[in-house]
Amino acid sequence: MAEPLFLQPVFQERIWGGTALKEMFGYNISSEHTGECWAISAHPNGPSVVKNGKYAGQTLMELWKKQPELFGHHQTDVFPLLTKILDANANLSVQVHPDDQYANIHENGELGKTECWYIVDCKEGAEIIFGHTAKTKDEFVDRVEKGEWQELLSKVKIKPGDFFYVPSGTIHALGEGTVVLETQQSSDTTYRLYDYDRVDQNGQLRELHIDKTVDVAMIPHQNSSATPEKTIIPGAEITKFVEAKYFTVYKWEVAGKAQFEFKPFLLASVLDGEATLSLDGHNYLIKKGDHFIIPAQAGTFELEGNAKLITSHV
Repeated sequence: MAEPLFLQPVFQERIWGGTALKEMFGYNISSEHTGECWAISAHPNGPSVVKNGKYAGQTLMELWKKQPELFGHHQTDVFPLLTKILDANANLSVQVHPDDQYANIHENGELGKTECWYIVDCKEGAEIIFGHTAKTKDEFVDRVEKGEWQELLSKVKIKPGDFFYVPSGTIHALGEGTVVLETQQSSDTTYRLYDYDRVDQNGQLRELHIDKTVDVAMIPHQNSSATPEKTIIPGAEITKFVEAKYFTVYKWEVAGKAQFEFKPFLLASVLDGEATLSLDGHNYLIKKGDHFIIPAQAGTFELEGNAKLITSHV
């Protein structure tokens, strides 16, 4: 019998985190500086545990190795994706992520990190840093050395419902007052370029990684070309945000009864509402804040209700 894998999120404290994950999703967080919900994760720094069914109590990492049929016998050593919800209660550091090749050499075989953001909510006038103005590496280094951040960093106004594709090499940062759902490669490698001269709990400036940032940054910056495509099916509107090398990401807005069929395994996060998931003759209630995987052998399944989900697959 095919059944969905409902996953227990893992919460991460961050200097820039807040309480939005509790206020918006009802999560039981233990800190007023909770920055990240690792919702669907097989990364060793925060592995998800299955909550239901015959695999209850096992980590996603264990299932990837022991039950490859659930994932269509996907030919990679590690589970390839990581879904997060981030609460940027304060500005995140300006940062960049390496690609697979650089991370493999310099970060102990870690994957690179291409990611994307769906803006779940943000305060009025919220911004992100996305890209930079330097045309050459020399110009980039010169502005960094002089601390000319206003001149170097490009800011973009955002609103709820916006989507950004963030390939490795993109200089970026979430701005204060922003909650995003992030779909990314399963990696925890970040190089900080600038951190507003903040200090940690011990009064120390947080570590920067200027040399590695210069190594991997996309110079000059190039905006990614992810154009959303909308499809109407009975009972739902589907928006495909991006179809890229590492992931394809959708928004599903269900209003009624909708039927879906996916051959690859599917990651799903419920951002709003609730619905009944019908799979292999069994019904499951899904509601805001739930995260689950539809296994590869599931075939056709139905959703009935009113709900908004972000889904992804490799």
